[in-house]
Amino acid sequence: MEMTADQLKVYASAFAYLGAGLGAGIALIGGGLGIGKLAASAMDGMARQPQASATIQTAMLIAAGLIEGATLLALVICFLLVLLK
Repeated sequence: MEMTADQLKVYASAFAYLGAGLGAGIALIGGGLGIGKLAASAMDGMARQPQASATIQTAMLIAAGLIEGATLLALVICFLLVLLK
């Protein structure tokens, strides 16, 4: 079965949308799980050592920002995949 050029374009477009959707979903799930684990560990550390709360909170916010940045970068790449199909 031989495909025409139009059919190949349709398949390429469909796979670009599918890949972008899956990539965005995986990126958001990973970011959410990472920040959830980070917050749970920080809360546990602050409960065990209340005197270190300020240090733990600062480190948690910096790490959360880095995780959010990586997630945002992944989403931008997924959107570019759709736009540049």
